Amino acid sequence: MEADWMKKTLYLMRHGQTLFNVRRKIQGWCDAPLTELGIRQAKIAGDYFKQNQIVFDHVYSSTSERACDTLELITDIPYQRLKGLKEWNFGTFEGESEDLNPPLPYGDFFVAYGGEGELEMRQRVADTLLEIMRQENHQVVLAMSHGAACRGFMRYWGKNSQVDTKKRLGNCCILKFEFENDEFSLVEIINHNFD
Repeated sequence: MEADWMKKTLYLMRHGQTLFNVRRKIQGWCDAPLTELGIRQAKIAGDYFKQNQIVFDHVYSSTSERACDTLELITDIPYQRLKGLKEWNFGTFEGESEDLNPPLPYGDFFVAYGGEGELEMRQRVADTLLEIMRQENHQVVLAMSHGAACRGFMRYWGKNSQVDTKKRLGNCCILKFEFENDEFSLVEIINHNFD
């Protein structure tokens, strides 16, 4: 049994491709089903963990169906659903065309439309993952989340990053973080080739 003071590992993942990804619809708290490609992406990510003999002691997911469905294709370990892992809330822009998005960075744009501010979303995800990783017997954890939420968490801990954080976070991208002394450090970004 490993001591709790040892480095822990968090694998933070983005869900597989959805119908709204294909149709270029804004999806934060609204949801869309996985596509055939999304299902295949999840299975490939699952194979990555198996081939690298990565075994999770705890598994978590956003409450969104696309995240839960992706997770269930990767592992059959019972998991806990947490609202803190949900995507950025885009307010009344949910389900609308991505063409309506403002230029990056979004900042507090969506607050006026009933959504979340960028820093609010980052803090929510960071607080949730910190609470998870502080728990006993959480040495190797998988958390299923979303593109902007993953990117927000990366930015929150950007000062500790050991890799180039400008890489694209494709569907089923895996972010490997080390956790020690209440701090996260990004050590690897795994984007799979799904062709």
